[in-house]
Amino acid sequence: MQDEKPFKRSLVFFLVPDFTMVAFATALEPLRAANRMAGYEAYGWRLASADGRPVQASNGVEIAVDSSLADERQKMTGRDRPTMVVVCGGLSIETYVNKSVFAWLREEYNRGVALGGLCTGAHILAAAGLLANKRCAIHWENLPGFAEKFPKANVFADLFEIDANIYTCAGGTAAMDMMFHLIGEDFDDNIVNRVCEQLLTDRVRSPSDRQRLPLRARLGVQNSKVLTIIELMEANLSEPLSLVEVAEAVGLSRRQIERLFRQEMGRSPARYYLEIRLDRARHLLIQSTMPVVEVAVACGFVSASHFSKCYRELYARSPQQERADRKQLIAA
Repeated sequence: MQDEKPFKRSLVFFLVPDFTMVAFATALEPLRAANRMAGYEAYGWRLASADGRPVQASNGVEIAVDSSLADERQKMTGRDRPTMVVVCGGLSIETYVNKSVFAWLREEYNRGVALGGLCTGAHILAAAGLLANKRCAIHWENLPGFAEKFPKANVFADLFEIDANIYTCAGGTAAMDMMFHLIGEDFDDNIVNRVCEQLLTDRVRSPSDRQRLPLRARLGVQNSKVLTIIELMEANLSEPLSLVEVAEAVGLSRRQIERLFRQEMGRSPARYYLEIRLDRARHLLIQSTMPVVEVAVACGFVSASHFSKCYRELYARSPQQERADRKQLIAA
């Protein structure tokens, strides 16, 4: 009998509560399809959780697992040792603390096992101390809080990032793109293309492709000058530019900018700038434990009182209430 070909990679998908199902599925399915296209089990995998019990995804579906953290520790030196551990993140990741999991991830990495993070999985890798001076990707919605909490990590709003032996992606269908890249490391383009055809996707996106829709599509704005101004604003939230600085950068007068924003956005440029700074502040309040005064400074406000006043006017509640409501939601 012909010997079975060994796995090219053996993966452990570590599920945390409220993990994102779409990222998990789009990471796993390309491996299944690659096995089919290759004609043998090139990839093997198992699912794990901290206690070995089923884990509920953010959509309410419960997934049974194959092993616990204790089981995985026993397998670290045996024939079942994985070549890659993939942390499947999702909602409320900021509150996840499990020192045993963090220690296990560090030990796996130190033994040469590759690590991956899906969606917000990078948060757990960073909390384990594994992303200092590493390039990583995380979902755009979680990026502000992540960047503030882990300043040593080089986080980008890319679809995925690969830095040495650490693979991270923004979640959603970006997990599929990251796995296409991984399969491409092990096989030629023919296998990758056949997997794409099986999964009815027309191309492999590059790591630097946008996570979010382009501003033109997201905002329904066609004027290129307005789009350029908004990009400037989004790139300068902690130290807001003055309208004079913006006008000089785009070659328009203040009056022209005011008129364009009234026409395209239905409000003044100052008001729009304030709203996107407050939106960033809201993400920081929800995703981090930063003191309110630090959130205010990070979003370009000169005082906590002015920040609170503006926040209440836009969201009809104070920053403190926003954070309290979030804690109650998590506790429920």
